Amino acid sequence: MSTAVRERITMPEGTAWRKSSYSGTSGAEGNCVEVAFAPRAVGVRDSKHTGPELAFSPRVWRAFLTASR
Repeated sequence: MSTAVRERITMPEGTAWRKSSYSGTSGAEGNCVEVAFAPRAVGVRDSKHTGPELAFSPRVWRAFLTASR
């Protein structure tokens, strides 16, 4: 059993969200996620349903990108 303390990470109000330029605007092509960057967090959310979002530390986000390439 892990005894690690996990900090709750949230995105600041007014965060600018970005969607891939490869995403379409309608139909199945409109299915996309948006990403936002803040000093202590990287947020991910559904582009069609903008709440709630997932937030990760930059370290965890880098590990995810490295593993997914």
